[in-house]
Amino acid sequence: MTTFPLLEQVDSPQDLRRLPRESLPQLAAEIRAFLVESVSQTGGHLSSNLGTVELAIALHTVFETPHDRLVWDVGHQSYTHKILTGRRAGMARLRMRGGISGFPRRDESEYDTFGVGHSSTSISAALGMALAARQKGETRKVVAIIGDGAMSAGMAFEALNNGGITDTDLLVILNDNEMSISPPVGALNTILTRIMSGRTVDVARRAGRHMLGVAPPILELARRAEEHVKGIIFPGTLFEEFGFRYYGPINGHDLDVLLPTLENIRKIQRPQFLHIITRKGQGYEEAEANPILYHGVGKFDAKAGIQQGSGKRTYTQVFGDWLCDMAAADERLIGITPAMREGSGLVRFAEQYPDRYHDVGIAEQHAVTFAAGLAAEGMKPVVAIYSSFLQRAYDQLIHDVALQNLPVVFAIDRGGLVGADGATHHGSFDLSFLACVPNLTIMTPADEAECRRMLSTAYRLDAPAAVRYPRGSGTGVEPGQDLETLPVGRGILLREGKEVALLAFGSRVAPALQAGETLEATVVNMRFVKPIDADLIAQLAAGHQLLVSIEENSVIGGAGAEIARVLGERGIATPLLRLGLPDRFIEHGEQEELLHELGLDAAGIVAAIHSARQRRASASSPQETSPS
Repeated sequence: MTTFPLLEQVDSPQDLRRLPRESLPQLAAEIRAFLVESVSQTGGHLSSNLGTVELAIALHTVFETPHDRLVWDVGHQSYTHKILTGRRAGMARLRMRGGISGFPRRDESEYDTFGVGHSSTSISAALGMALAARQKGETRKVVAIIGDGAMSAGMAFEALNNGGITDTDLLVILNDNEMSISPPVGALNTILTRIMSGRTVDVARRAGRHMLGVAPPILELARRAEEHVKGIIFPGTLFEEFGFRYYGPINGHDLDVLLPTLENIRKIQRPQFLHIITRKGQGYEEAEANPILYHGVGKFDAKAGIQQGSGKRTYTQVFGDWLCDMAAADERLIGITPAMREGSGLVRFAEQYPDRYHDVGIAEQHAVTFAAGLAAEGMKPVVAIYSSFLQRAYDQLIHDVALQNLPVVFAIDRGGLVGADGATHHGSFDLSFLACVPNLTIMTPADEAECRRMLSTAYRLDAPAAVRYPRGSGTGVEPGQDLETLPVGRGILLREGKEVALLAFGSRVAPALQAGETLEATVVNMRFVKPIDADLIAQLAAGHQLLVSIEENSVIGGAGAEIARVLGERGIATPLLRLGLPDRFIEHGEQEELLHELGLDAAGIVAAIHSARQRRASASSPQETSPS
């Protein structure tokens, strides 16, 4: 087993600050080796965390955490932060049930100042903290660490726009891991940044403005001259215009540069912006060569690297194949993703149809309205998006797509429980927040072949439509290559039984069939959440004593609620048992493990129905009365 002699001395930032500065590069090397060894055994986000080792060390060395606040954007880059704040041992159960989260969480550590998981929130949260400190008369530094990808979101610029006009002690660090530092620029910027981050230069700036203030034309001329020079040397003029003092770019892996720069910046109280350059996968050759592959990983052999096998076809792959086939059949098709090309299965489409592929960056709101604009002009846009990310574009879905009844297809990946990423990424609410939107058709495939046909059905509707499918693979049904459609709003009978009818949606159809065998129950694949098959529901209610809806979605407002609505509108008294996700946020863990704990696997469905029958029997039995 690998030993980490220096790292084992560090259980808190206080321990880190006691180490000699010259030993910190060795600490960084040990942390990288520890990360590779640890994440290979648990899975997690590797390449982005390898790129921020020195940054986390520098931040906890220079700033008095937890009194000073660090706000990590998304959290994909926070593993070193966790290791340095007393959770090194906890990394052995990273993202496992009962183990530590893959993201910062306020209830996990006092060093996790803000819970994150979705991108581009750090500057807004940090600004709120900085203003709260000022309001309370507290002196503390607040630092937001945001990646270059997250900076593509409008929310980040909304926060900059607000933050630049406030007199707050806020530092924004842009971790840019897509650029490289070229020799002609790197050395010069290192020198200039260290000089320009010093208090002397900042005081000189203020003094110069004060003296020139008596002659406004000269002051304006000096300001314009400074901006022109900086525009040539620095890429930060934009951030200066927002009201932030810009420094950088500097090498984010060079502690001899990072530490003094942060120490100089720490002495200045005003909105500041530090631009650092890092490399994803730094220090691990396989991750450096393929940072995307090593972004989110399962367990793997650290020495051999990730071995890509065939495995079962995933829903994501089914979507990607369908998209290419439909694009070949209809030149109006446009594929859109908010920065999730690989995760949403658009790699082959992007290669084959580059002119019809649009990655809009982490900008879900823009992605949806952009699609609406395309649809308004006769194109057929398909928005590939994760369920939990669609939450961020809800107003655009309602106002810009559904209200205008525009034919936009939403291919919603990661519907239901996603596993190790936990509450921030579970697709727990989409059926609930989509079902109430007029004009929208909603489908939930039970297997891969049905998914493909539902995508074709959605595409050929002249109205908004959503196909919602889970993470990972299905039951293994070969989807074929056809582009056939399904009858809209019609469920199908899979098993005919007695007394109990199981009305299952999407991923819960397979366990419902297993439960149906045990219970001798009727099983129906409902297929459509909206329009729901009201006639089939009424028919089942007439021939059974108990209806059971089963969905991998919040039990509040979801597919079961649609069944209850039909029963109520038709005056049907047949009891309905609704099974789904409970009214709480679900922790991280393996998908099957979570489904079992929540009673949504076959055994859980059987147990829930037995309990319901016992309750009904108790309620209908004669009540004993005491003699008078």
